[in-house]
Amino acid sequence: MKKSLLFFIAALLVIGSSAASATGRKDEHSKRTVPGIEVLLKEEKALLKGKRVGLITNPTGTDSKLNSSVDLLNNDPDINLTALYGPEHGVRGDADAGANVESYIDEETGLPVYSLYGKTNKPTPEMLKDVDVLVFDIQDIGTRFYTYISTLSYCLEAAKENNKQIIVLDRPNSIGGEKVEGPVLDPAYSSFVGRYPIPLRHGMTMGELALLFNKEFNIHADLKVVKMKGWKRSQYFNETGLPFIMPSPNMPTLETAIVYPGAGLIEGINVSEGRGTTKPFQLFGAPYINSTKLAAELNKKHLKGVQFRAASFIPSTSKYAGELCHGAEIYVTDPKAYNSVETGLEIISEIHRLYPDKFEFLARDNFSLLIGNGWVKQMILDNVPVKQIMKKYEAETQKFKQIRKQYLLYK
Repeated sequence: MKKSLLFFIAALLVIGSSAASATGRKDEHSKRTVPGIEVLLKEEKALLKGKRVGLITNPTGTDSKLNSSVDLLNNDPDINLTALYGPEHGVRGDADAGANVESYIDEETGLPVYSLYGKTNKPTPEMLKDVDVLVFDIQDIGTRFYTYISTLSYCLEAAKENNKQIIVLDRPNSIGGEKVEGPVLDPAYSSFVGRYPIPLRHGMTMGELALLFNKEFNIHADLKVVKMKGWKRSQYFNETGLPFIMPSPNMPTLETAIVYPGAGLIEGINVSEGRGTTKPFQLFGAPYINSTKLAAELNKKHLKGVQFRAASFIPSTSKYAGELCHGAEIYVTDPKAYNSVETGLEIISEIHRLYPDKFEFLARDNFSLLIGNGWVKQMILDNVPVKQIMKKYEAETQKFKQIRKQYLLYK
């Protein structure tokens, strides 16, 4: 009798454990973010019925199983895909930063591919002649000077000017949707690395940005956003259950994206931002820097969620290609505590303080275009503490956060 009872209890425990395990797997699967491309094809395909479709995308445009959005739309018998449009780096992601992208015929599909990063940044009437609706499907990384959001804004304008509908297939903000950092762009510094007055780190998805651009900047295109499912604003990309695909050649990992809003500013000074290494934007340095001294001084600042390691490296491309550089590596210890823009400004300010005779802002002044104004540069040259710089732009950032609220699709 006792043996039978023990066997019965053991069987119940096994069944309970299996059920819990299965439930855990189901719950884990249910936590996965469902990107806009999957929602479109499963639930909202009627949006494309009977229409000629133009797709703006790059290698990040995939479903959760890594099937390309190009193939998904092109192979669907209910969808008439007639044209492709490539942003910086191209539809297939094979162009380097800043390199002109040419228009051509795609070998895989036989479709025309029109470049939006070459002779024109905006689709022309000629490019849109065989299209009724534009579909935008690109993964952003949450930084104003990442050019895909400028491409989005130009596509909104082209849709309005040519009486086309535009559908944005939403994707997560790689570095979360809660934190907003940095100064709001001064319109006098508008460029392709920042067209509209938004903060450097905006904390919005592509769909949310499209809604904000469309209304706040008076574009008024016929816009539809296909929302994701299962994404929370607090989530970074590694919490979505989706595969991370390099959005551009120098954005290899989520860690790169996390440091980019601040470390990207290093592009505006005579210091390597790590291009031409395996850790772009995480490594930075120059031949004139003492790496041990710089890392020690940066660590003394006790910045939230980050530590610095003295490092030396030889970039294979870009600034100081083939030269030995000394500097530091950024180690983010707590991504959600980490303030990327503050860290970037502290790095630049400290290099200037330590090496005032060798430090330079680059002559083409792309630092001001990246930061979005002219006064931060001058304050750094005047050795104004970064906390004071931040205090000066904080009111504008807070004002934007109030405007931003009405366009947030995920609460």
